[in-house]
Amino acid sequence: MFSKEIYINRRMQLKSKLDKGIALFMGNHEAPCNYKDNTYHFRQDSTFLYYFGLDEPDLAAVIDFESGAEILFADDVSIDDIVWTGPLPKMQEKAALVGVKDTLSRGKLGEFIQKALQAGRKVHFLPPYRGDNMIELMDIFGIHPKDQKSAASEALIRAVVSMRMIKQPEEIAELDKACDLGYAMHYTVMSMARTGMVEQELAGVMEGVAVSGGYMPAFPTILTQNGEVMHGHSHHQILTEGRLLLMDAGAEISSHYDSDFTRTIPCSGKFTGLQKDLYNLVLTANNHCRGMCAPGVPFKEVHLAAAHILTNGLKDLGFMKGDTAEAVAAGAHAAFWPAGLGHNMGLDVHDMEDLGEIFVGYDHTVTRSTQFGLKSLRMARALQAGNVMTVEPGFYFIPTLLEMWKKEGHNAAFINFDKCVPHYNFGGIRIEDDVLITPKGHRLLGSKRLPVTVEEIESVMNR
Repeated sequence: MFSKEIYINRRMQLKSKLDKGIALFMGNHEAPCNYKDNTYHFRQDSTFLYYFGLDEPDLAAVIDFESGAEILFADDVSIDDIVWTGPLPKMQEKAALVGVKDTLSRGKLGEFIQKALQAGRKVHFLPPYRGDNMIELMDIFGIHPKDQKSAASEALIRAVVSMRMIKQPEEIAELDKACDLGYAMHYTVMSMARTGMVEQELAGVMEGVAVSGGYMPAFPTILTQNGEVMHGHSHHQILTEGRLLLMDAGAEISSHYDSDFTRTIPCSGKFTGLQKDLYNLVLTANNHCRGMCAPGVPFKEVHLAAAHILTNGLKDLGFMKGDTAEAVAAGAHAAFWPAGLGHNMGLDVHDMEDLGEIFVGYDHTVTRSTQFGLKSLRMARALQAGNVMTVEPGFYFIPTLLEMWKKEGHNAAFINFDKCVPHYNFGGIRIEDDVLITPKGHRLLGSKRLPVTVEEIESVMNR
């Protein structure tokens, strides 16, 4: 939790952006795992954390844009609770920690909102993503869960996004901490990985580092020799000579700010010929695209620069052919890189995507493409100082995709399909760093960059 002045100022700034109605902020409840009292690790809603800072379940809050009133809806613990939790501060005391003066019982929320609606007042709410909150919103507003996303307040969404997109100094300090912990996660596994180990052992170590130094992993760990699977969460395989291990993982620290790194390492501790060539190609794209990151640069242009670099390199290696600009315009490179270059990061590892990617990564200057590959770009708008981005180009042999395109003749003018067939078991390569956009350019988050060159990785693995 930051100082109360930070939360007071954030709410004041939000009030300056909207002048009519009230805004409802739903905190999260505990989520049962397999029965009511065995819950998943609690995670507060990020926007609630941003404006109200209180990291516990069963809270909600209201901001009145006309009167300026701020109300926290919460209940004090009962004696039954105290048996399990021990004595806890009163909710009024907790509200004071974030500069909120007024509290009401959590059970009064529905009645309060109903009165506002009956008085003809506009009630702004954000798109819900938890089932229990959807049910409560249905009870309050009479809006079915399937219609709540479209009924959410675009004005409130845009106001929140405009604030959370630009990270303030106190947030940047937390993101640096999260990246240092993410560094420890990756470096630890990089230094201990050996053929014959099971992926699960390494995934467990990586997640253990996150928990021991922070709150939890920022997202389910991707650690797999099947790197061509974008979200490969299975960890059952034995590390095998000649294969690559892709590790995409990050830490969420106690303030709930995140990190997100990807490194790809050779299971044997040494890259082979084609592995080295393709790895260096992806690294070239990563380094070049990071170098482009600066205020005013459209991130879509950065993405397309990566596509050109990868296409040229794949032509040199014989996997692609034809004119590079035409191939990229046709989306041919997406056969080997069907993902976007990166995403915003902050309190969410994919920051604010619960509010809608279209509001976070796009604006009036750029619309989302429908082309395979390019449509997966989560961030396309011009960068601003204070943005925090991942930069994560990749290369993947995806047999099912290549076979489908080959059968259809799709982009046959640009892809040497037969050349790809002997490498269908190659896997994939991704290299991901976390970047802060500064007034004059950018910098990497964290104290230092994870080992990333072929020489650095092999050195760490063979100590």
